[in-house]
Amino acid sequence: MEDTKKEHITKEQFLPITLEEEEKEVIATEAISYGRDVWQRLLHNKSAFFSAIIIFLIAMMAFLGPYMNEFSYKEQEIKASNVPPKVGALENIQWLPFTGVNSDGVDLYEERQLEENYWFGADKLGRDIWTRTWKGTQISLIIGLIATLVDLLIGVAYGGISGYFGGNVDNVMQRIIEVLMGIPQLVIVILLIMVLKPGLLSIIIAIAITGWIGQSRIVRGQILKIKTSEYILAARKLGAKPRRIIGKHLLPNTMGQIIITTMFSIPSAIFVEAFLSFIGLGIPQPNASLGTLIDAGSKVIDTHPYQLLLPAIVLALLLICFNLFADGLRDALDPKMRR
Repeated sequence: MEDTKKEHITKEQFLPITLEEEEKEVIATEAISYGRDVWQRLLHNKSAFFSAIIIFLIAMMAFLGPYMNEFSYKEQEIKASNVPPKVGALENIQWLPFTGVNSDGVDLYEERQLEENYWFGADKLGRDIWTRTWKGTQISLIIGLIATLVDLLIGVAYGGISGYFGGNVDNVMQRIIEVLMGIPQLVIVILLIMVLKPGLLSIIIAIAITGWIGQSRIVRGQILKIKTSEYILAARKLGAKPRRIIGKHLLPNTMGQIIITTMFSIPSAIFVEAFLSFIGLGIPQPNASLGTLIDAGSKVIDTHPYQLLLPAIVLALLLICFNLFADGLRDALDPKMRR
């Protein structure tokens, strides 16, 4: 067998191939931009892609859900107190929890002569849990996005100035950060909430007052790494001012890290808001947030578990999907992860 194989091998098969000069310049594969490459890699990351879809659907429901029925998030109907979920199209399917029958086998809708169905039940004051959940999701998303935007602006500005100027400026600014980091963030937030009147603005201020520290340290580290590059030195020699160098050269080259840190900051802000509302320092009644709904549902979990189920699922999905999407975005923006 070995002799037979050797007979098929000839010297001509090992001669070098000669190419014309213009053939050497032909691009073998399609040239794509960095943005398109990031988009394609993000699409190929299934967990990040489906997480983005779920985030979009939850955000859409947060603004459409409260208007999908006739109930208001603060409207009370004592007659509907603690009624179980009921959906007209599903009430005849006994194995689904949408029949309107409680644990004792009693149809409370017929017993109390309720004409309208509460899709996810009602709380002890007769307020619709469906409407309050999506209204609470809307408030939690607004708080998370605004607080993260404030963190972004302060953190990028602070870290950019500290990293670019260095020396005594950097030493002073970093000692300030170390003092702030020495005090637990939760203590600062709780003290500030107790001083200010509980509400949307006070929670945003409380979350943003220390949330920018992580962003500033990321930006500072990136700028320290690239500020000695040749194109930065050339810009200085040509007379470019520090504001232009930071804004036109340094920050665009750290944008990937800034976007990633921002995406991780959103679920952190949502969680802090939910925690504050859970311990009674968040959104005051009759307004709703995911934290207040989970707090109210946890008190009746033994008798009415449905009051906890929907807000807990929405909060868990938000936190998980934001983290998965941020993780996928980090991989997509990092050229070293390219395969």
